[in-house]
Amino acid sequence: MPAVLLAVLISLPFWTPSRYWVSVAIQALILAVFAMSLDLLLGFGGMPSFGHAAFYGMGAYACGKLFPQLTGGGLLAFLAAGMAAGVIAALPIGALAVRARGIYFLMLTLAFAQMVWGLAFQWTSFTGGTEGMSGIPQAVPDWLQEQGQNVWPALRTAGPFYVVALTVAVLAFAGLTAITRSPFGRALEGIRENEGRMRALGYPTYRYRLAAFVIAAAFAGLAGATTALYNGYANPSQLYWHTSGLVLIAVIVGGTRSLLGAVLGAFFVTIVQLVISSYTEHWQLLLGAVFIAVVLFLPGGLISLGRLGWLRR
Repeated sequence: MPAVLLAVLISLPFWTPSRYWVSVAIQALILAVFAMSLDLLLGFGGMPSFGHAAFYGMGAYACGKLFPQLTGGGLLAFLAAGMAAGVIAALPIGALAVRARGIYFLMLTLAFAQMVWGLAFQWTSFTGGTEGMSGIPQAVPDWLQEQGQNVWPALRTAGPFYVVALTVAVLAFAGLTAITRSPFGRALEGIRENEGRMRALGYPTYRYRLAAFVIAAAFAGLAGATTALYNGYANPSQLYWHTSGLVLIAVIVGGTRSLLGAVLGAFFVTIVQLVISSYTEHWQLLLGAVFIAVVLFLPGGLISLGRLGWLRR
């Protein structure tokens, strides 16, 4: 399934008739990175966060603050700044939040995220307030920009940045896969299943949970930096709880405990949201109905369809 999905994404700019679907794919890829970072917490760590947008928005704002120093370039610096912003914000928040469990952890993360949103909303001199930060460059390397014009002449700006978004998503998937399959990832799953037993075996469970929280925040900051580079702005809405709720829906719809499920959920939510919103302004109500249907009839998420077909064969 990952190989087929990757082949479709790589070939997308060559067979799609419109730049619009390339733009949709870029948005879905960014949301996929964001969803995979949350799945590390929810699926593998058993920590249901409802404030993950705080690190996503911090990554976007980091690009906005770095823009005056690296006007027109510095792609890696922008992405690294987004990850660093997520880590810096996650260390104090996680140090307090991971001491709680279950619904209390969820409410703590929501409270901290709303505090960050309020700070971004009120601190006009630093964040731009409601207007946010604009004019952030896409920072696509010159050689890639030239190749994009030659290979995808109909796509123009979207073509070269599609390569950037796809590369970021693939590297994030590979990195998180390596983490979840490492001894650290196995220990994190053990803590999710029975923390008391893991503590009795000598594992410092608090440190493991905090490390997972920080790593997830780093990848959320990476997604935030990527969306800021693509859209050219950062604003408080990227920190709001609606953003946390949307990525949480993507993870659950796709299937927890599976990075590929998070990717499928991100694409599903992005496409369904765009299709429904084009017909009615009450798209959130219909998206909620779709979400409820998936939870009722596919409790394992979209990834369970592939697993079921494989088992039947």
